[in-house]
Amino acid sequence: MSRAPDRAFFGQPRGLVGLFFAEAWERFSYYGMRALLLYYMTDQLLDGGLGIGSGTAKSLIAVYGSATYMAAILGGWISDRLLGNRRATLLGGVLIMCGHICLAIPAGAGALFASMVLIAGGTGLLKPTISASVGDLYAKDDPRRDSGFSIYYMGISVGAVAAPLVVGTIGQSYNYHLGFSLAAAGMAIGLVVYVCTWRHLGPASSTPKNPLRFSEVRRSRLFAVVTAVVVLAALVATAVGTGWLDAGGIVNAVSVLAIALPVGYFTVMLRSSRTTPVERARVRGYIPMFAAAVCFWCIQEQGATVIAQYADESTDLTAFGFGIPASWFQSVGSVVLIVLTPLFAALWLRLDSSPRSPSTAHKFAAGLVIAGLSYLLLVIPGLHPGNSSPLWLVGSLAIVTIGEMCLSPIGLSATAKLAPAAFATQTMGLWLSSNAAGQGIGAQLVKFYDAGSAAAYFGLLGAAAVVLGLVLFGFAPVIRRRAERPAEAARQELETAR
Repeated sequence: MSRAPDRAFFGQPRGLVGLFFAEAWERFSYYGMRALLLYYMTDQLLDGGLGIGSGTAKSLIAVYGSATYMAAILGGWISDRLLGNRRATLLGGVLIMCGHICLAIPAGAGALFASMVLIAGGTGLLKPTISASVGDLYAKDDPRRDSGFSIYYMGISVGAVAAPLVVGTIGQSYNYHLGFSLAAAGMAIGLVVYVCTWRHLGPASSTPKNPLRFSEVRRSRLFAVVTAVVVLAALVATAVGTGWLDAGGIVNAVSVLAIALPVGYFTVMLRSSRTTPVERARVRGYIPMFAAAVCFWCIQEQGATVIAQYADESTDLTAFGFGIPASWFQSVGSVVLIVLTPLFAALWLRLDSSPRSPSTAHKFAAGLVIAGLSYLLLVIPGLHPGNSSPLWLVGSLAIVTIGEMCLSPIGLSATAKLAPAAFATQTMGLWLSSNAAGQGIGAQLVKFYDAGSAAAYFGLLGAAAVVLGLVLFGFAPVIRRRAERPAEAARQELETAR
């Protein structure tokens, strides 16, 4: 998109300031709710909780996160084909706010499940579209793009740091529903900021990128889709009404779907006639790294489940002379990200410019090994019954965040580089599904955790992650040949044709 450069916001387009603050407040609401959710679900009814067993609560939170990332794939499609980024972001924010309002009302488990549906659907609409709106602010060759995204992602970290400290403290110290009210208020502020500044986003965010023309859709196909949706809704309603689809059934169903989704994606891409032999080889080289990402997210995303329970039950919360709310520990990772991201950016720049630069698979392997070490660290305090020093937990959370910096941004880059041309957008959705699959698997694993078996739980998962990371490290040269040599062959073919 060609336009005169807009430099009204510290050299960046003025639309970035609205997106920055809107995303910061949205993350404030999400991470504030996430910091309280396990404690609210497992606390006694007399103390304002729901009295749900810890195993069931942890599994529900895990599949909740999994459903959110799966919903992002559908949200991107709705934006591209129906609404456009601007309206999709607004609708997503309204749904999220309504979900937090459901939690703010003391209406029991029914309000909890309603909030999960609303927040998962709303986040699925908002997350991919507000990020795409940042990209729409810049022309393709605008050198400010990377720095603009860095500023935007700083907003995510700011919201994630503040939420557990504010919402978590109010919710745990005074009243859970008051804490959830603050989360709803945060999303409302984000919506106000977004609406007041969206006139600066430009026309690219106003209309669908690839609008769906219903006149061109076959009636038979449309009828089949509508029929399938109606039948699925009827089956779900019947299963819930008869009691067959209880909390455990929902957890199992989402876990299976989270794993089946990426398997289906890879199958379609590998068998499609639109995928060239070179691209097919790249996809095969991408699969081991995707599997490593699934394993990584399985550990990292337990911060709101197992780690939250460990902080509450097995950590000395009166250390350093004052009481520490258990929810505060969920800010540690975001603080580490803010501090270390510039250092890692400089590190990758230096390593990637060296003759023996590490491959993407090497970086993924390092991230997975580091994640395993974060759990192995917790084995030490887990061997001694009683409340451990909070420094053990802070150290573990800091270590897994370092692993995230080795894997998450590298995964985005690798996905964009290795995606088949015909499946470029879908492959970015596929990367999101690695997180969904990891949390789907985690929903089954967290059932086995309790305070008495903490050392065994952390030891087994941590050791498994380290072993898988070392295996990936050993196969990294093979993966590199599969992923990079086809690209070299394609360039040689192009040069020969010229």
